[in-house]
Amino acid sequence: AVPLLIMSTPEYAHSIRLDGDIILGGLFPVHSRGDRGTPCGELKKEKGIHRLEAMMFAIDLINKDPELLPNITLGARILDTCSRDTYALEQSLTFVQALIERDGSDVRCANGDPPIFTKPDKIVGVIGAAASSVSIMVANILRLFKIPQISYASTAPELSDNTRYDFFSRVVPPDSYQAQAMMDIVTAMEWNYVSTLASEGNYGESGVEAFIQISRETGGVCIAQSLKIPREPRPGEFDKIIRRLLETSNARAIIMFANEDDIRRVLDAAKRNNQTGHFLWVGSDSWGSKISPVIGQERVAEGAITILPKRASVDAFDRYFRSRSLSNNRRNVWFAEFWEENFNCKLGMHGKRPGSLKKCTGLEKVGRDSSYEQEGKVQFVMDAVYAMAHALHRMHRELCYGYAGLCPRMANNIDGKELLSHIRAVSFNGSAGTPVVFNENGDAPGRYDIFQYQITNKSIAEYRVIGSWTNKLHLKVEAMQWRTGDPSLPASICSIPCRAGERKKVVKGVPCCWHCERCEGYHFQASEFTCELCPYEMRPDINRTGCVPIPIIKLEWHSPWAIIPVFISMLGIIATSFVIVTFVRYNDTPIVRASGREMSYVLLTGIFLCYAITFLMIATPDVGVCSFRRIFLGLGMCFSYAALLTKTNRIHRIFEQGKKSVTAPRFISPASQLVITFSLISVQLLGVFVWFAVDPPHTVVDYGEQRTQDPLAARGVLKCDISDLSLICSLGYSILLMVTCTVYAIKTRGVPETFNEAKPIGFTMYTTCIIWLAFIPIFFGTSQSAERMYIQTTTLTISLSLSASVSLGMLYMPKVYIILFHPEQNVPKRKRSFKAIVTAATMSGKLSQKGDRPNGEVKTELCESMETNSE
Repeated sequence: AVPLLIMSTPEYAHSIRLDGDIILGGLFPVHSRGDRGTPCGELKKEKGIHRLEAMMFAIDLINKDPELLPNITLGARILDTCSRDTYALEQSLTFVQALIERDGSDVRCANGDPPIFTKPDKIVGVIGAAASSVSIMVANILRLFKIPQISYASTAPELSDNTRYDFFSRVVPPDSYQAQAMMDIVTAMEWNYVSTLASEGNYGESGVEAFIQISRETGGVCIAQSLKIPREPRPGEFDKIIRRLLETSNARAIIMFANEDDIRRVLDAAKRNNQTGHFLWVGSDSWGSKISPVIGQERVAEGAITILPKRASVDAFDRYFRSRSLSNNRRNVWFAEFWEENFNCKLGMHGKRPGSLKKCTGLEKVGRDSSYEQEGKVQFVMDAVYAMAHALHRMHRELCYGYAGLCPRMANNIDGKELLSHIRAVSFNGSAGTPVVFNENGDAPGRYDIFQYQITNKSIAEYRVIGSWTNKLHLKVEAMQWRTGDPSLPASICSIPCRAGERKKVVKGVPCCWHCERCEGYHFQASEFTCELCPYEMRPDINRTGCVPIPIIKLEWHSPWAIIPVFISMLGIIATSFVIVTFVRYNDTPIVRASGREMSYVLLTGIFLCYAITFLMIATPDVGVCSFRRIFLGLGMCFSYAALLTKTNRIHRIFEQGKKSVTAPRFISPASQLVITFSLISVQLLGVFVWFAVDPPHTVVDYGEQRTQDPLAARGVLKCDISDLSLICSLGYSILLMVTCTVYAIKTRGVPETFNEAKPIGFTMYTTCIIWLAFIPIFFGTSQSAERMYIQTTTLTISLSLSASVSLGMLYMPKVYIILFHPEQNVPKRKRSFKAIVTAATMSGKLSQKGDRPNGEVKTELCESMETNSE
């Protein structure tokens, strides 16, 4: 049966009715919202006419299909919602009229007969509506009468609530998916500070609420401002919105869930306020790839990223719609109005367009005499009709198996709840080849194309596909293009990322805004928000993102701090070796014998050790080197000053004894002298061995010595575990011997100047005391210096070398000089008794007091006789 258009009844003057066995309802925004006082405004060519024609085209195809609902004709009752929810609610009452029993008991005709009511069409399901606010309003009444509803364009997340909108389904994905896709885009663009803008109403507010909810759950994106566009904006409202958005100028990305009229006015306001290029628009499917919001303001819209449910153009519909004319499309009551609008002409006396326009010929052709592009939701309108048809087909197969046409179970009453269960169970390939399925809430799966509005080099503006979203984002960043021509991504962040080694100090309540604080001193960046102190033996790396070991240093041989002591020590060792060799070579000569050979060798050994310790002090510390340092550090001085102390003590005792009697004091023989000397030395060795037992030698790395304010300059010093106190204790015994020796040198200062070595020993001790008095303040005064290790080691080694040099120079160089250059003075003298010697010495002292002095021969004789007599 060919559907007929019935226009005789006024009831159908503003609706389309197609006859059929099963009638589907249709709700389309054929007209825009009217101004105040009028429900409907201008005709919507694409959103209205294209979509309702798509429904009728789909019904035609189903009726011709022998496989789908065979022998059953689908009919339709299509209403205009005028883009207004309240008006749509009034219109949709038409769909439930058949289910409302009319009470005619109080009504009588003029002749007294009861009235005859025209039986309205029984609607089994509704296709629509477009706007979410309209669908919500209509869904509330349709659910009361158990009429299933399938929308082709309503995307509000609220409609996913199966407890409130249980008879509502849709072939487009809800905005919760769209909000997730937009969140994924924002994340991929590395924007963490955005504002939202919504048109007042279910669509805008629900979309933004879904986006905000996702941002809270996932974190990482902060909402700077969330603004709303009123339903009836006052003059200047959009300029005010732009100024509000500029208050958080860092939030350049604007997430928009707004209708196309509001989008256009927002872009216009941005253009008026000279903000072209500032905002980064991210538009929902209400913007999609539409031309109307961006005409005349291409520059301000450039770079906008928009989202649209994945769709394809239905070629069969294009052929169908291009073939429509006034003569073959009388079933569409609004087609004449479309004709006038589309071709900008006037249809005779009854044309709705006023003015002196050209008259329509009726021979105009869509697409030839006017521009034509298939409206984006045509595919979904057809999918919604087919979903209803497939559900009815499944129901027919279940209830009317084997019947040709409707069986009584479906003809009398189609159960809406049963039909709904079949709708939710359908699965087929839609008009564009994409699968049509519903989840438990009646939602279609989320499949979106992502566009960017770009201006090419030829100044042509167009939407280009830059990615897609099917449960996760696939974005081609390289295909994106921005106003500046800079390929780098523009920023929409509250605070720039902190550099390496800086922690975030978050602004309270806004986790995307922070101040950057550098990790100072020995702290490193442990996490995004904290700095922690490196372990004591470590310091921050260059970036302060971790810790690295502090470099370990020691006194190197090539260091100036080491070269000078080593040079002095080498000279000293050579000089000492030369003296020892000379003494050994001339061991039996009078001068060597007169010097006390045994004690001289002990003293020279001590001098040699004082020079040699320099090498141990500079050598790389290990257990062996540290052990030798402990042993030999004080031993050289101990050898030297024990021998000198024994000598000065011997001289003192000889002359003190000589004043009392003519008998020689005890223990003045060379053997006795050696025993005394080594007894003194053994005390030093005993102290060292006790030290070994109490605290075994080992190396340490001192990180505190050169722990500078700048960690990069910090160094760990490898050294032996010998504290300053231990060092002084080790040298303390030798210093005690030195001080005692100095006291005896002072006591023996009255001895005749050429007798023995009292005077040279005295000068040696005075000079040595001065050296060590200078050493102590230098050593301890530099304990806080960064160069402490170098200064103290150098000071100690030079002090030891100088002490040894003084002893060597004053006590032995004169003798070597005589041995080598004046051998005539190196001759033996005759022996004399101890009594004679002491007497001569006493007389010499008395003569010297009177001013008379013995000749040189007598003085030499005294000296030599004393030494040889004692052997």
